[in-house]
Amino acid sequence: MPSDPSAVKPRRDSAATKRRILAAATEEFAARGIAGARVDRIASAARANKRLIYDYFGGKDGLFDAVMDAQIGKVPDEVRIDDNDLPGYAGQLFDYIVGHPEVHRLVVWATLEGRLGPTTREKAADFYRRRLAAIEAAQQRGHATTRLTPPQILMLIESLCVGWLSTTPAFLAAGDHDAAEHNELPPLPGSAETSSQARAIILDSVRRLIT
Repeated sequence: MPSDPSAVKPRRDSAATKRRILAAATEEFAARGIAGARVDRIASAARANKRLIYDYFGGKDGLFDAVMDAQIGKVPDEVRIDDNDLPGYAGQLFDYIVGHPEVHRLVVWATLEGRLGPTTREKAADFYRRRLAAIEAAQQRGHATTRLTPPQILMLIESLCVGWLSTTPAFLAAGDHDAAEHNELPPLPGSAETSSQARAIILDSVRRLIT
């Protein structure tokens, strides 16, 4: 006897609705943070009943945790660290942030508002330990300086990538019109050309840093 198609339809629709809610919530939280986000806007953007957000995620805080868990969980698979090529890790991280600016904004909001769920926290801690282990292995093989500790090297590499993308030309210029006119400010991503220039500078800086 053939199975009843209607028996599996709600499950399929439920999964699709959850995906739409998570996608809409990712944009909303990245733009406005937890405090500024509104469940009504998320439900409207997701074309879903607001009640479903509470049914599926328990409310706005639970939804933010689900968004962070989904986004942070992708990073270790997309950004690999190799003890033979620490500058390559910097390049991958830079590329990922350029391609996924919402992830950087979500992490900033989570830090500012002190909200990081236990699952996300454990994933982040595991990725942190793996990065430190790779840097320590690079030091043992003579591929990285021992003047600095692994946490210090990691912080400097990631500060180069994140800081470059976070600092605006207007802030750097601080009213110095001559610097802007003479192109003395470092290139910031926007076009493929400026992103490529910035990436090359960061990789060269990391090579110098770890030598």
